Amino acid sequence: MSNEMKIKPEHLTLKWGSLKSWNVKSSEGIALLQQWENLGVSASAMMSHDTPEQKEILCKLVDVMDIESVYLAWDDKEVTKDEAKKYIMEYK
Repeated sequence: MSNEMKIKPEHLTLKWGSLKSWNVKSSEGIALLQQWENLGVSASAMMSHDTPEQKEILCKLVDVMDIESVYLAWDDKEVTKDEAKKYIMEYK
């Protein structure tokens, strides 16, 4: 019996309304990450308070990524892209 893990080429994990971990492969996604970072981020997701502009960038990132779902670390669940964008935009 094989114990193979399926490794996702791209993934996105959110916590406290912001990025916790990610693996982004596309040049468009990497450019969006750079824009988000250039606006100022904390090394800790807990201490991060994304601006409305940063939230918009994260939503664009969700859209361009080759993923079917986004992981919400605090809730320990996978959500759709639309649910992830709602989480980003409504988190306070």
